[in-house]
Amino acid sequence: MITLSTRIGRMNESQTIAMAQRTRELASKGIDVISLSLGEPDFLTPERIRNSAKKAIDDGYSFYTPVPGYKELREAVAFKLKRDNNLSYEFNQIVVSTGAKQSLINVILSIIDPGDEVLVPAPYWVSYIEMIRMAGGEPVIVEAGIDQDYKVNAEQLEKAITSKTRMMIFSSPCNPTGSVYTHEELKDIAHLFSKHPNIVLLSDEIYEYINFTGQHHSLASFPEVYNQTVVVNGLSKGFAMTGWRLGYIAAPLEIAKACEKIQGQFTSATCSITQRAALTALLEDPVEAKQMTQSFLSRRNLLLEELKTVPGFKSNTPDGAFYVFPDVSELFGKSMGDWTIQNADTLCDYLLEVAHVGVVTGVAFGAPNCIRISYATSEDKIKEALRRIREAIQALK
Repeated sequence: MITLSTRIGRMNESQTIAMAQRTRELASKGIDVISLSLGEPDFLTPERIRNSAKKAIDDGYSFYTPVPGYKELREAVAFKLKRDNNLSYEFNQIVVSTGAKQSLINVILSIIDPGDEVLVPAPYWVSYIEMIRMAGGEPVIVEAGIDQDYKVNAEQLEKAITSKTRMMIFSSPCNPTGSVYTHEELKDIAHLFSKHPNIVLLSDEIYEYINFTGQHHSLASFPEVYNQTVVVNGLSKGFAMTGWRLGYIAAPLEIAKACEKIQGQFTSATCSITQRAALTALLEDPVEAKQMTQSFLSRRNLLLEELKTVPGFKSNTPDGAFYVFPDVSELFGKSMGDWTIQNADTLCDYLLEVAHVGVVTGVAFGAPNCIRISYATSEDKIKEALRRIREAIQALK
């Protein structure tokens, strides 16, 4: 009998992927299911980017590339970071990977040893915790509720720092909450960690372009922590390129070299055609990203208005990404027929089976009183999904 590793036994499945799979299974049975679970834009990749990929195929870009990506692509990433974020990096400080998810795990494996502690503001993206544990690290959760707009402050983080702290990881705009840290909030955090130069700051900025405040602020823009910050970004969200699989880091040189070393043993470089398409995406004005952001803003506003009519849903107003993260704890204990809403998990099951709408439990994000609703779909689907949710919730007593 084959015995799997204890590592696999300890690892939790991604709840976002699991809910998407359950939604697809119901749909395969002919059930009309609306999925508000996955963080995937419903737009096509812009035509100019698709055309550059076709040209790359015709031009013969079908061979292995350097492990961290083509030099001209890494230079394009550095150009983008200077143009959009006023951040200065050399090309050899950039490592391109098969998605931002790989970029994150490369950095974590490069820094974290067994027993090291990693500060994780909650709510957090589902995979952070499992990545830290895979490296043998210990996640230290720092919680922020809806009353704080789901954003931790420097005082909370300072209390959580110990002699074992090696890293802090967070996202802004945030998945799952859509919260965006302001310049002043990041300034306070930067000031704190400047006193702890041995702590690496892993700044997940994958939702940079989907920002309704008009300005994205990177933690790396504060000079006092520039040399201890790793910026993670990619093309999947802002350019509707989820299936293309390209993420990247901008980091202190020693961390970039470490990530290149790890990647060289695990996957080598990402797809050559994707890299050539990424050149077009990064070097030209991201006008399509701006247009998509306006669509997401309209959808956010629609969803928030619809949620006001659903009993027991308490929402803030997210400033970025494409999620709303309502507190639904008021519904716990309510029943309908054989259903009793014991927690957010049960509520998600109820909405899937009864309303035929897929959403994700907040338990997966370190917020057990909440659920995540994605509005990366059409306004018609949002309206219909919320009509179904409203009817299902009103049936609870």
